Amino acid sequence: MDTVVSRDGTVIAYERSGEGPAVVLVGGALSSREAAAPLAQRLAGPVAAVSYDRRGRGDSGDTDPYAVAREVEDLAAVVEAVGGSARVLGYSSGAALALEAAAEGVAITHLALYEPPYIVDESRPPVPADYLDRLTELLRAGRRGDAVALFLTEAAAMPVEELDHLRRSPLWDAQEALAHTLPYDATIMAESTRGDTFPPRLFGNVHVRTLVLDGGASPAWMHRAAQAVADALPLGQRRTLEGQTHRVDPEVLAPVLLDFFTADEALGS
Repeated sequence: MDTVVSRDGTVIAYERSGEGPAVVLVGGALSSREAAAPLAQRLAGPVAAVSYDRRGRGDSGDTDPYAVAREVEDLAAVVEAVGGSARVLGYSSGAALALEAAAEGVAITHLALYEPPYIVDESRPPVPADYLDRLTELLRAGRRGDAVALFLTEAAAMPVEELDHLRRSPLWDAQEALAHTLPYDATIMAESTRGDTFPPRLFGNVHVRTLVLDGGASPAWMHRAAQAVADALPLGQRRTLEGQTHRVDPEVLAPVLLDFFTADEALGS
């Protein structure tokens, strides 16, 4: 594990595996660099896979008050630490964060986005306007499990039967441990989860080759979001991974990412 100090003094922990051009993995809600390890292991070799703990998670620090701009600075600090520029994969709300970073001029050479959870039409209900307020109240009351359940059912649109199964699984404790960071992801996504504010203001500023990925077995609203994002980006393209869901198999995802991230190597790009 290495660390880098972000602009506001927050210490950000990261790991680098392999040699070659750096690929920074930006996790979504309720994830840490540990969750990215299986994908990082499969990428390492042709590229240097870099996973990091977003602020408030794992071995990284945190500083109040929260702002999306601070997370953009965190990603910029990691990119600078691993070579000054990088390929970037953003997963779920981490994809929205990566887009923010690209729009702000962080040195991203290629961008891959897996299922950015924008609500672009009426194919699913919008996230309720009071979602963040209710989430914050649950966390203030120490009801971390209920906060996770609220996120999964209202923001992630998880069916109740799946939630019940997850509550009984070994994964639940780890989800609760990161519950305090859920407002961060809610803030990142707030502008684009009401169903009437797409495309976000920043898309036209992202002049970076971008691959938008979705899983063939994911719900329709995820497919529509992926297509809308690819269409809105000046250099965007979309690819669907058949049989995959939001919990994509690293063995399926890794070769697709390697093809995209290394396609220009022979040209020196």
